Amino acid sequence: MEEEAGEAPELDRSTAPRDFHFYPLDLYDSEDRMPIFQEESSRMRREAHVEMTSEPRGAAKGRSQRHFEGEVDELVRLYGLEDDHELGDAFVDRNMPRIEVSEYPPYVMTRGEPAGEQRDWRLTEAAAEAEDLGFGGWGSEGQCQDLREAYRYTHGRASEEYECYVIPEEEDEEEAADVFCVTCKTPVRALEKAFEEHKEHEVTPLSKALESAKDEIHKNMYRLEKQIIEMENFASHLEEVFITVEENFGRQEQNFESHYNEILETLAQKYEEKIHTLGEKKKEKLEALYGQLVSCGENLDTCKELMETIEEMCHEEKVDFIKDAVAMADRLRRFLETKTDVDISTQPALEDQSLDFSDVEQLLGSINTIPVPSAPVINPQAPNSATGSSVRVCWSLYSDDTVESYQLSYRPVRDSSPGKDQAEFTITVKETYCLVINLVPNTQYEFWVTAQNKAGVSSASECAVYMTAPSAPIIKSKEIRSCEEAALICWESGNLNPVDSYTVELIQAETPGSSGVTESVVGIPTCEALVQLQPQQTYTISVRALNVGGPSARSEPATVHTAGSCFRLNQHTCHPWLTISEDGLTAVRSVRTTSAREPPPRSTRFSRCVAVMGNLIPVRGRHYWEVEVDEHLDYTVGVAFEDVPKQEDLGTNSLSWCMRHTWASPRHKYEFLHNKMTPDIRITVSPRKIGILLDYENSKLSFFNVDIAQHLYTFSCQLDRFVHPCFSLEKPGCLKIHDGISMPKHVTFY
Repeated sequence: MEEEAGEAPELDRSTAPRDFHFYPLDLYDSEDRMPIFQEESSRMRREAHVEMTSEPRGAAKGRSQRHFEGEVDELVRLYGLEDDHELGDAFVDRNMPRIEVSEYPPYVMTRGEPAGEQRDWRLTEAAAEAEDLGFGGWGSEGQCQDLREAYRYTHGRASEEYECYVIPEEEDEEEAADVFCVTCKTPVRALEKAFEEHKEHEVTPLSKALESAKDEIHKNMYRLEKQIIEMENFASHLEEVFITVEENFGRQEQNFESHYNEILETLAQKYEEKIHTLGEKKKEKLEALYGQLVSCGENLDTCKELMETIEEMCHEEKVDFIKDAVAMADRLRRFLETKTDVDISTQPALEDQSLDFSDVEQLLGSINTIPVPSAPVINPQAPNSATGSSVRVCWSLYSDDTVESYQLSYRPVRDSSPGKDQAEFTITVKETYCLVINLVPNTQYEFWVTAQNKAGVSSASECAVYMTAPSAPIIKSKEIRSCEEAALICWESGNLNPVDSYTVELIQAETPGSSGVTESVVGIPTCEALVQLQPQQTYTISVRALNVGGPSARSEPATVHTAGSCFRLNQHTCHPWLTISEDGLTAVRSVRTTSAREPPPRSTRFSRCVAVMGNLIPVRGRHYWEVEVDEHLDYTVGVAFEDVPKQEDLGTNSLSWCMRHTWASPRHKYEFLHNKMTPDIRITVSPRKIGILLDYENSKLSFFNVDIAQHLYTFSCQLDRFVHPCFSLEKPGCLKIHDGISMPKHVTFY
């Protein structure tokens, strides 16, 4: 050990020693001997301070080394370690790293001192390391532990008698695994994949493997949760079955007890009846025998009397004897002529009584382990439990009867008379619910149910009325009117019976990521709805009908663009001479060659003015549309109230505001009429397309020449009600309407 210690290089801060020195732990564990350190260290500090102030730095260095060796010797002597040469040699090994003490006195840091004043001496690297570990300042607090830790850090030997503390060299951290070996199912480094045993194995990025493992774990967790739920449900079902068995046992026990008590009562009653019958027969026999016995006694008494009388007569005189003998002879003759009944009137044996146990056997046969179930209770119809062709019917049992099957019967309800001359249908099911299919939409059905088992069939439940969902409505696409802010949707119910309400569902095409209904309008009582929308959007609109059974299927969708006002010409207001196109946007007046028979006038149809009105959406705001005209055509365009007189020309009353064009070659005449009045306006460029702006907010009606973006005229109107576009043709020709277009920029200024 000493030779190895001699070859050890000087201790350096950055290099771990190759040899280790070990010391008995008793040197440091006996803290009751350590107070001497405080006095010795104080003395040494004072001596070192005196020598440092008077001697050169080099001399002080040598003296400090000698003082250190002296301290070691003194410690060895105080602790009785003179015989431990190995320990002493290790303590005073000349090759041991030397601690150099500067000429400045030692200083112990106290709390509250500034950081710059915490150290007033200079140490070598080894001494600084020892001092940092608590080796310096023996008299300071915690000196025992610091001294032990300092020696344990710099010395030690592996032995059962000594405790060794080794500071291992820091090893380079291993490179983290960055790929996953699918074959070995373990993370590896990419370098191992290229050169080691994983070279031929399939690998995948660690992140991908992690995600895959997480997905697999999540799937397994989901399956485990599902299995847990199934097992919990199964356990609950087992508990219910357990409870049901107990209840059934108690119920059957009561059933047996009741039936057997009834049988015992019947047997006791039969016993009493038979005993009473036997008693009556006994009494009858005894009475008959008693009568015979009395009669026999009377005969014996009579015989004895006659014998005694005859004996007395024998002792009488002859004369008296003859007199009495004649009478006695007659008496004897009469007595002997009387027949004496010597046959027993009744036999002593009683007849065998036959016991009739047929009723008892019937009672015994009526004892069943399962009683006849009670009548089920059919539930009211649940919301959304029906479709247009099916309905889900549910029922329940208030008792825990054993039921093998149920019979569900139903029939349609017609003309508010349930069960009147209607065909009945029956379905056999085992559950307490049934999905009845192939039904008529929006129709009421009457349902009732019975339960049956091997003991019999229960009575029928109370009847309940269920209703199927309505048929899908039919949207009237040609009657849809819209503007930039709203749309008026009209539809047909599609059902013979009335429904409760309707729901309009909107899908906004421009909504990012929208795959379903973005908005719904519910509780609509009629077959039309005014729906608020966003400008410059495209919507897909569908309608559902609702009743107590649930909602119908969606109607065929209709598309609405909120780019501008959309309307159609109203056929009901059209003059007979006009023809409206299929799309409702063109009015044509043909040349009349023959006088066709005109239909009778109606209050809604123009009769004098060859005109037609449009169905503009009843929404206040700004509405814009354009009319394509022929410059050689006599026409009138504008707006009018719905109750405008149909027998007058447009613009000749206070209920219409119109622009009229009259052409008399080569002159064009333009008038802006309201109540037969027009301003004096000259139009030099004949418009081929007229733009009309209806502004409810400012109560204005403006006309424009679309081709040259020219403002023609603006009416100031009293629009206290909604108005309708109106069009008139004074000569054969056609007007074509362009709707659903955005307002041009030049129009927005008016």
